[in-house]
Amino acid sequence: MTHILLCGGSGTRLWPISRTLMPKQFVKLFEGRSLYQLTQLRNAKVAAKSLIVSNDAQYFLAIDQSAELGGHSQQRYILEPVGRNTAPAIALACFDVADDEVVLVTPADHLIKDEAAYVQAVERAKVLAEAGHLVTFGIKPAYPETGFGYIEAEGENVRSFKEKPDAQTAQSYIDAGNFYWNSGMFCFKAGVFLQELETHAPEIYAQSKAAYERAHNDGMLRVKHDDMIAIPEESIDYAVMERSDKIKVVSADIGWSDVGSFDALDAELPKDHAGNTHSAKLLAIDAHDNLVIASDRTVAAVDVDDLIIVDTPDALLINRKGSSQKVKEVVARLKQSGSELHHIHLTAHRPWGTYTVLEDTPGYKIKRIVVKPGKRLSLQKHYHRSEHWIVVSGTALVTVGTEEILVRPNESTYIPMGTAHRLENPGKIDLILIEAQVGEYTGEDDIVRLQDDFKRC
Repeated sequence: MTHILLCGGSGTRLWPISRTLMPKQFVKLFEGRSLYQLTQLRNAKVAAKSLIVSNDAQYFLAIDQSAELGGHSQQRYILEPVGRNTAPAIALACFDVADDEVVLVTPADHLIKDEAAYVQAVERAKVLAEAGHLVTFGIKPAYPETGFGYIEAEGENVRSFKEKPDAQTAQSYIDAGNFYWNSGMFCFKAGVFLQELETHAPEIYAQSKAAYERAHNDGMLRVKHDDMIAIPEESIDYAVMERSDKIKVVSADIGWSDVGSFDALDAELPKDHAGNTHSAKLLAIDAHDNLVIASDRTVAAVDVDDLIIVDTPDALLINRKGSSQKVKEVVARLKQSGSELHHIHLTAHRPWGTYTVLEDTPGYKIKRIVVKPGKRLSLQKHYHRSEHWIVVSGTALVTVGTEEILVRPNESTYIPMGTAHRLENPGKIDLILIEAQVGEYTGEDDIVRLQDDFKRC
């Protein structure tokens, strides 16, 4: 069996800890591990191979976090330049395996606490999949949730799929007793899914097949931008599951959560004696039942109850419990205002390492840059700024124009505006340097890449 791991999604309801370039599935919230890592570990027990579908701005996060776990002996990446929802993503992965291969499709951002029950559910789903069914996993609802779709079932037969209901309708589903939350996890033979996709969504099938066949394969499968855009954007539910007559559902009482809001996250994190999130950064005085997440600063909570407090270096969120779904409205306003706060943290992760913005003022910007051993940035130039690099530790191999120089700790170099340049770490330890950008514009889009190891534009 092959595990198809879908890594898309930006997790905007968990802003400010989750952002476009560091979405919730890669944030290490659970004893130093991310939801992505927990998903990898869980499914390595049931699947011999892994196909990871990611966008090309985040795949290196997946690679790095897989490496922290020791990697996967049979692991392959499919990179989408833009997301087109789950039906095309799953189709691309299914084209990459044999028709008779059973695949288990899961998102990367779900929490499952009862792994023994999960394994049992997967084993039952595999039996049904081998018999030619498209299997979905139904979660027994714990309360009348209005943010999930529902599956109406009769045993393992699916009677209907239901859209996200209002509160009264959701309660009626709970009372009926034969409705499940739609988990977004599936199991089927790759060929059976592709046949049903061709029958019920022929354009998605045809364009996905063409995109797969024209993709660049250099160990990773890199889909071309124009080919991806040509695929109609649709979920697997609308494209196939709600139309096929081959659907089965497996009841999965597995301690499941999509961790889709801070209220959901609060239910999963350990608490202190007063019901507050257990955190070394929290100083609580007569404060109760508060969710507090802080990265650097100490948060003092005095005489407050039932609050969500999320503190990051560049943004602070405070709201009442029960209102965390409104966080997506904050993100929408940030986008409208042109702010980058929804998109990136002060510390940004790149395929070669990280950079942290220390100061950003009109006319100049200061960064701390960390380059991993053996990695190098793209050969690039800037039209609106010059740069000064000061090495703190490690050794930098710097290309400036046609010249290459080694820059050691306490040494510096200067990159004139418009000059082609590159930074490389030839050593065996992290290269750490301070970069001072000076110019009338210091935005991240003032980069002209001339050559790039990671095939970015």
